[in-house]
Amino acid sequence: MKRYLFPPIFISCVLSLLLFTSSAVSEKTPPVIQDGVDSNFHLYLLIGQSNMAGRGKVDEQHNQADPRLYMLDKNDEWVLAKDPLHFDRPKAVGVGPGLSFAKAMIKGKKDIQIGLIPSALGGSPIRAWKSGGEFTDVFPYDEAIRRAKIAMKRGVLKGILWHQGESDSNVEASKVYLEKLVALIKQLREDLGDPDLPFVAGELGYYRPRYDLINEELKKLPEAIENTAVVSAKGLTHKGDTTHFNTESAQKFGKRYAKAMKKLIR
Repeated sequence: MKRYLFPPIFISCVLSLLLFTSSAVSEKTPPVIQDGVDSNFHLYLLIGQSNMAGRGKVDEQHNQADPRLYMLDKNDEWVLAKDPLHFDRPKAVGVGPGLSFAKAMIKGKKDIQIGLIPSALGGSPIRAWKSGGEFTDVFPYDEAIRRAKIAMKRGVLKGILWHQGESDSNVEASKVYLEKLVALIKQLREDLGDPDLPFVAGELGYYRPRYDLINEELKKLPEAIENTAVVSAKGLTHKGDTTHFNTESAQKFGKRYAKAMKKLIR
């Protein structure tokens, strides 16, 4: 009979614990992000309401962590990016366009890392997206600026993704939507120190007639203010609630955002 200094089951438990600890450390404290600003660490601010935050079912097949993609978590710490990126509604949040956007942006670029700054707030109307604006005891604009500035201590802000408008899809609100959106973009650029910061907005789903009110206003954006783009939501479907994009559509949307963003970045 063999004698062991330590029982095999004890050794197995220790090894499992070490592997778990190593994995946890690698995801919570990414060693590749160093102190100081890295020009190859490209940052993108994700703002708007629930379809930017994401409400699609998490797809584990497409949710494997990429060591070049990071996100600023709810504790303002850099972690490897995985869905759900956002944390505005912990019980509802899921897949949005952010992760597939990042994967498309980094494709073919070996020396680049991407840092996502999730700052969307489900249900928030555009009136809340200004300095001092409030919605459900949250100040979404101020919080987004705060988080962006934390992120910019490590990397370079390359652009903003916006998806919002479901809460403003009525006749009265839609009349002033473009005006408010242009003002928002100008304020973002001023507060973040880049007068030409690329801004990409996404259309609302085509599955609700009243969303056409906002989509018609969004189409005017590139003519209203420079270095902006609008991506189409044609062909995208909801998850059964006629409000939120399903997982597949959210991922397709992210790729469309990336295509548009690449054309704006100088």
